[in-house]
Amino acid sequence: MNAHTSIHIAVGLTACLAATPLAAQGIDDTPRVAVMSAFDPEWEVLQKGLGNAETHNINGSPFITGMIEGQDVVLVLSGVSMVNAGMNTQIAIDRFKIESIVFSGIAGGVDPELAIGDVVIPEQWGEYLDAIMARETAVGFVIPPWMSSDFAPMGMRHVRNQTVLREGLAESESRFWFPVDEDLLATAREVAEDLSLDECASEGDCLSEAPQIVVGGNGVSGAAFVDNAELREWAFETFDGRVLDMESAAVAHVAWANDVPFIAFRSLSDLAGGGEGENEMSTFMGIAAGNSAKVMRSFMAALD
Repeated sequence: MNAHTSIHIAVGLTACLAATPLAAQGIDDTPRVAVMSAFDPEWEVLQKGLGNAETHNINGSPFITGMIEGQDVVLVLSGVSMVNAGMNTQIAIDRFKIESIVFSGIAGGVDPELAIGDVVIPEQWGEYLDAIMARETAVGFVIPPWMSSDFAPMGMRHVRNQTVLREGLAESESRFWFPVDEDLLATAREVAEDLSLDECASEGDCLSEAPQIVVGGNGVSGAAFVDNAELREWAFETFDGRVLDMESAAVAHVAWANDVPFIAFRSLSDLAGGGEGENEMSTFMGIAAGNSAKVMRSFMAALD
């Protein structure tokens, strides 16, 4: 081997190493609860009462370590949308020592028995807008013969399951629902028994009836803001959904894939198109975000 060959090999190896991304480096070894919210109004509420706060900027997003109700946490701003939420959940798991994940935020109400301001804590989450867009034929919308759906369609939209893998599975499996952790849900049930929610916002807007905490049932998430009565009714009838949003099922999916316990608290800021007038999210967003955070803090205080 001559000198020129050695130089070329060395340069080639350096280029390969430079092109290979470094493994994500952990921020610290402190076991933490990841407390997540989607956007600024929820994010600001979460930060109230946070002790020993320290901000870490990762990929341009803030991850704030500190303490809430005696628990070591990292606050995660997921961003709105399924992709943002999934991405930042995985970053949190990779960069911090995450023992469980808690999501707190607002959502659209689907169950007609629920009202604005109520806090819903579902026992499982599904990605209801991940779909097969069917071909229109003389006999209606038909999906390809090698595909299938477990749910009643809405027009051309046929919902599909997720094909998933995680460590310990010999092969991939198909699933729609991603469960909330049973122990976390049991703690949430205990907290819900004795906690009352706020009826009025600091700005003066008040609810027409006292809000309640509902534990159990189904939540669904998808990449669309919903203000449509027909879709809302379909989500309720097809998935027995109580609440819908744009992040929780993505976080539940990533948590399941990493075998990390997960739970979400979602307070209704609007009825997803089910109200008599125009969408009321901008009016009741503050009450909803505050009530969700109130339940979350009581939950954190009750954790072992």
